Amino acid sequence: MSLSVYESSIPVIIRTLTALSGVLAKGEAHAEAKGTDAANYLTMRLVPDMLPLSSQVRIACDVPRRGMVRLAGGEPAPMEDKEGSFADLQARIADTIAVLEGITPESLEGAETRQITLPSPRGEMEFIGRDFLFNFILANLHFHSTMTYALLRSAGVELGKADYMGVTLP
Repeated sequence: MSLSVYESSIPVIIRTLTALSGVLAKGEAHAEAKGTDAANYLTMRLVPDMLPLSSQVRIACDVPRRGMVRLAGGEPAPMEDKEGSFADLQARIADTIAVLEGITPESLEGAETRQITLPSPRGEMEFIGRDFLFNFILANLHFHSTMTYALLRSAGVELGKADYMGVTLP
């Protein structure tokens, strides 16, 4: 049995972003329960030179959205960076999932060998589709989702592995 690029990506990304949405919901509920301004959570960092929580969520959305559109042969539309609240972050996740749901299995046929040129502030990066998916898109998704989880855990939000994975335990 072979595994398609679509099966290896779109359901995985949507599940991870859905779980990230749940993690954020718990973070917002925690802030409200503690009487803390929820906006303070959006600027949290583990170390001073780290991007804040809002940027972690933005990147967890943008890399898969842009990357999967490129793998499908398209050019990603820009998305405004205006994450000033938990509601804004939730909207970004929902908008990202909507874009991903519009990508069809047919549009990803042959994507594993597609040449991808990614603009970067440090110069263009060149990828073969399979490497782009596994070593860039999914790696970034999981890294930035994990950082969001870690930031909220460091704030005392009660989260577990099941929250990160988006599963309900008996």
